[in-house]
Amino acid sequence: MYSLGRLNQEQVRKLKKYSPYFRTLKLKHQKEFLRRVAHFIAAKQFISRGMSEVTEEMKVVVAALSVQITFGLPRVYLSHFKKILIYPDNYYSKINNQYHKGEVNPRFGIIVLSWKNLVEGIVEEKDGINLGIHELAHAIHLENRISNHEYGFIDSKLWKKYYDMAEYEIFKIKEGDTSMFRSAAAIDHHEFFAVLLENFFERPKALKEYSPNLYKKTTLLLRQDPIKLLGQM
Repeated sequence: MYSLGRLNQEQVRKLKKYSPYFRTLKLKHQKEFLRRVAHFIAAKQFISRGMSEVTEEMKVVVAALSVQITFGLPRVYLSHFKKILIYPDNYYSKINNQYHKGEVNPRFGIIVLSWKNLVEGIVEEKDGINLGIHELAHAIHLENRISNHEYGFIDSKLWKKYYDMAEYEIFKIKEGDTSMFRSAAAIDHHEFFAVLLENFFERPKALKEYSPNLYKKTTLLLRQDPIKLLGQM
């Protein structure tokens, strides 16, 4: 068992620096956010690749992004994914002989992230591109279907309704119709969900204006509404 623990002052300072989501939360929600970030850090094994160590700053940033997208799902900590691997920059995969920015490996319970791209995604807050949210969205998509104590936290009937809407958006992208989602979202439903969540958190008002129904379905899937939660109305 791991200890829940608490964040120290330096960790809280890093959280305020790197998490726009946390900074905008009301105080009562910030307290819960802090508790869950500490829980996530205590529960995971952080492993460095190509650098001397995983810093406390890195741990806080990754934990904050995970808590952000699961904030409406209080019992979800991506428990299947016990290891977080962090590279300094793009890394080479011998599996498919390509360079990657990040990936999720359910077989080994690993989430892999590149720090440079992770930070760039946070700095550009409103472009709908965020590596951390993207890869952690993949992890959520998978965690929901893995047989453990977190299994099935997304309602299957609700997911079916969302799936049909996602199918339509993927079709639009492939046909070259106007869409707020970049072309990578049309690769498959895993990629669409990841790109959707990037926009859901970084451009919630734009997503709602583009497709009120898709925005509503996403708020129901994740049980949170960034516009209301962060006071962006």
